[in-house]
Amino acid sequence: MADLSDLDMDEVLQIDIVSDVVCPWCIVGFKQLEQAIQRTQASASVKWHPFELNPDMPAEGENLRDHIMRKYGSTKEQSEDARKRLTEIGSGLGFEFKFTEDMQMVNTFKAHQLLHWAASEGKEHVLKMALFTAYFRDRRDLNDDHVLADVAHNVGLDRAVALSVLEDGRYADQVRQEETFWTQNGIQGVPAVIFNRRHLVTGAQGVDAYESIIRQLLAGEAA
Repeated sequence: MADLSDLDMDEVLQIDIVSDVVCPWCIVGFKQLEQAIQRTQASASVKWHPFELNPDMPAEGENLRDHIMRKYGSTKEQSEDARKRLTEIGSGLGFEFKFTEDMQMVNTFKAHQLLHWAASEGKEHVLKMALFTAYFRDRRDLNDDHVLADVAHNVGLDRAVALSVLEDGRYADQVRQEETFWTQNGIQGVPAVIFNRRHLVTGAQGVDAYESIIRQLLAGEAA
């Protein structure tokens, strides 16, 4: 675990997760972490933070397979293997991936703005989960204002207000500032999980690894 020594300690098991809603390993990592929390019966508070995998992605997006092959230099066969692996892992964690040939990688800046607003309404976590599902299972365009407003409405948020938030960009500056904060603190990839605002763990570590981390932290706090 790396140490973010410039960040102050907060309550026991404050869990900050820096992630993007089009990052498959982010939802995998969270589901693993969720099971680890259940195993340990720990009291935890989760806070989500914005990160854009592709901040320069144009509004029209890009075919997901083409994007992955171009960005990471992978072959079609490697891409297919990765999809199968994610689908199997997700199934074991209770999350459904439905990859298709026409699936698009999209710009997520609007989605992060919506999440920022949802946090003020006490709906950040439920909206985050709904956005993961909307993208990976339902293949919805998370750069579309009306799609985002529909997802927000489905988790109990006001659709008209959601549209207004997206149209006027009232939280754009705050989201940019927060993204900059995390990148300046060394976050270059996601998921990035920060326990108690000090201990940084990157990547989807697996249920057992998260459980071990949580137990170590709980033992340290008790001592």
